[in-house]
Amino acid sequence: MADPSTSDLVRDAAGGDQGAWNQLVDRYSRLVWAVARGHRLAHADSADVFQTTWLRLVEHLGRLRDPEQLAGWLSTTARHESLRVLRLGRRERPNDDIAGARESKDPGDAGPETALLASEERASVAAAYTRLSERCQGLLRLVVADPGLSYSNVARALGIPVGSIGPTRGRCLEQLRRLLDEQAAIT
Repeated sequence: MADPSTSDLVRDAAGGDQGAWNQLVDRYSRLVWAVARGHRLAHADSADVFQTTWLRLVEHLGRLRDPEQLAGWLSTTARHESLRVLRLGRRERPNDDIAGARESKDPGDAGPETALLASEERASVAAAYTRLSERCQGLLRLVVADPGLSYSNVARALGIPVGSIGPTRGRCLEQLRRLLDEQAAIT
């Protein structure tokens, strides 16, 4: 029996057929991954692009104009997501003074003032973290676990789709940043 056409798989996946969705992912995963890695992103950023691309497909699955052109749609979406990650990465790079302060080998070497500031910063982050939703707390706890868990293990543990982990993580981190900003404004 011949493999089903991309149009058939898209139609069936849009109708809720998990097998069809799995076949689409199997068929085009290497393409999406190659586009993300082709932008020379870090592995974690490439994984986020990969997952966000598939999430975008889920969001648009029933509205694709030409399902036979899915490879092009996925390539374009992965490229746009890669460029977005690159733009955001440029904005989020710390300046050298801040980076140097955080790279201190031994907090005791920095002196009591620096140790106190580091302790206060950890306390602020911990306080803001407790104000996050349980979902965000659980996701962030698993994503930053040591050793790090794969996204598939995180998805399994939380009962959520793998493709939603990166975007959800980003929203949770943004919420944590806002909470930290609010705390800073109060003090």
